[in-house]
Amino acid sequence: MKLRGAIAGFGAVAAEGHLPGWASRPEIQIAAICDPVADRRHHAFRILKGVRVYDDLSLMLEGERPDFVDVASPPAMHASAARAALEAGAHVLVEKPLCLDLTEFDSLADLARSRGRVLMCVLNWKHSPAYRRAHEIISSGRLGKVREVTFDRLRTAPAGGTGPGARWRRDPALGGGILIDHGWHTLYLAQWLMGGDAPRLVASRLAGESAGNAEEVADLELAFPGDRRASIHLSWRAAQRRTSASIKGELGTLDLDGNSLRLTVAGASEDFSVGDAPDDSYHAAWFGSLAAEFEQAIVLGDNIAAKNLGEARSALTIIIEARRAAGAGS
Repeated sequence: MKLRGAIAGFGAVAAEGHLPGWASRPEIQIAAICDPVADRRHHAFRILKGVRVYDDLSLMLEGERPDFVDVASPPAMHASAARAALEAGAHVLVEKPLCLDLTEFDSLADLARSRGRVLMCVLNWKHSPAYRRAHEIISSGRLGKVREVTFDRLRTAPAGGTGPGARWRRDPALGGGILIDHGWHTLYLAQWLMGGDAPRLVASRLAGESAGNAEEVADLELAFPGDRRASIHLSWRAAQRRTSASIKGELGTLDLDGNSLRLTVAGASEDFSVGDAPDDSYHAAWFGSLAAEFEQAIVLGDNIAAKNLGEARSALTIIIEARRAAGAGS
């Protein structure tokens, strides 16, 4: 079954991450690109043979009637693009976050159900080799029941340098802030590694807000059923870039640092290296795996989309509550 797709928003993450991921799927054809910025439309022409480009989403949906739309615009534009695509009869995959408001989230989920369309969010760190291996180790029972997870996401600046990607990441009106940009990933990972239970926020501390700019540092404490917990530290002000985590179970500890894992049980350690570079900002290989999952949800109509939306809604809930609790608004 060949699926014709379109991409709405052709910035760096779409060009460097999504497009190569779709290209790895022989059942997929990306037939059209929509972006209001002329340079990005020209870039699509240069790198994608035979693609049709549009500067207006409605015109693209009407002219192409795609089977699915990949929404990769800045976060504040996700909800309107997803709604338009669903109303046009397309399945929809949305870059994180799916949207910025819980009422809007539920409305989009209801619309997808009523139209019989798949709606999913890009939860790409679940497809990273390091975290897939971690999940396999947890599922094998070698750690025992997981009791605590800690995450550290340290960056010296937002992704994108001084380009448009960095600008929207700092702008709260466009969905910026480190809670959305990096906290989002840690929240759905924590839920996944804890066996799927949704957490509740216990405490939050945000820092780095300034006039017109969103938070740059965040610390969150989460509680899970059964007296389990997660701690998350996020920073755009770190001295060096680092992505690490520690998962503590009843029987031992699993530490992740970049693409290396160390399992320690009863004083004996075992090292794993997954041979992947998780700090590449675009993660095209991970997106290929996610694309396969999205295809499966479309073709088989199983519970993949419902589980994905549950994790995405939980992450959005925690972010909204963290900002409210810290006095940063909702």
